[in-house]
Amino acid sequence: MAASGGVLEFEEYVRTRQDALLRSARRLVPDPIDAQDLVQTALVRTYPRWEGIADKALADAYMRRVMINTRTEWWRNRKLDEVPTGELPEPVVDDGTEQRADREMLLDAMSALAPKQRQVVMLRHYGQLTTEETARALGMSTGTVKSTLHRALARLRHELEHGGYGYRRCPVAPAPARPAPQPEQTEEMCAA
Repeated sequence: MAASGGVLEFEEYVRTRQDALLRSARRLVPDPIDAQDLVQTALVRTYPRWEGIADKALADAYMRRVMINTRTEWWRNRKLDEVPTGELPEPVVDDGTEQRADREMLLDAMSALAPKQRQVVMLRHYGQLTTEETARALGMSTGTVKSTLHRALARLRHELEHGGYGYRRCPVAPAPARPAPQPEQTEEMCAA
C-alpha cells in the first residue's frame, strides 16, 4: 500500500468496526478465541487489497466474505480424528438404568437418617431452598438447620462409602423399672 492515507483509513476502519467484525466471526465459529483468530486472519488478508475496495461502505461485506472463505479453508484443512474401520462400534444406549440405580441407592442411604435430617436434606438439596427458607418451613433456627444438615450429609457420606445403606437401628430393650446408667448404644452393638 503506497499511500499513508490508506493505512490511516484502514486503521480507522479496524478501530471502528472491530466489535461488529468480531460479532460476525462469532456467528461463524463457536469458540471466542477462534473468532478472534478469524478476524485477525481476515484483516491480514484484507489489508493488501484495501486500496482496491472502491466503495469503502462495502468493506464489511468484503470482510465477511473473507471470514467465510477463511473459515471454509480451516474446515477443509482440519485434522480428522476419525479413522475408518471395517467394524462398527457397539452402540451405547443410555436407558437411565444407572441413574435409577443411583437414585435408589441414595434413597436407601437416606433411610438411615432421622426424620428431621431427611426433611432438612430434602428441602435444602432437592427443593433447593435456602437455609433461611428451610428454617422457616421446619420452624427451627438457621443454626439448627446448618448443624442438622452437616450431620445428615456426614452420615450419608458414611453410609454411601461403607455400603451401609438400608441401615436399621437395633431394637432398644425396654427400660428397667429402676433406671440404671447404661452405655450408649453403638453400631458395633447393633451388628447382631
